[in-house]
Amino acid sequence: MAINQELLDILACPTCKDAVTLNKEGNGLICFTCKRVYEIKDDIPIMLVDESKPLKE
Repeated sequence: MAINQELLDILACPTCKDAVTLNKEGNGLICFTCKRVYEIKDDIPIMLVDESKPLKE
């Protein structure tokens, strides 16, 4: 099951509050401002800064 578009529309980066974008694989949310990726596990976005990973350019 993919992330619902309604949920994507309201999710924001917990650090800078900018919008996040679903990555190509559909397994993470990207904040281009902070250059962080928030993983999606079992269709649940993990929006914790400590759990995020740096965006690989």
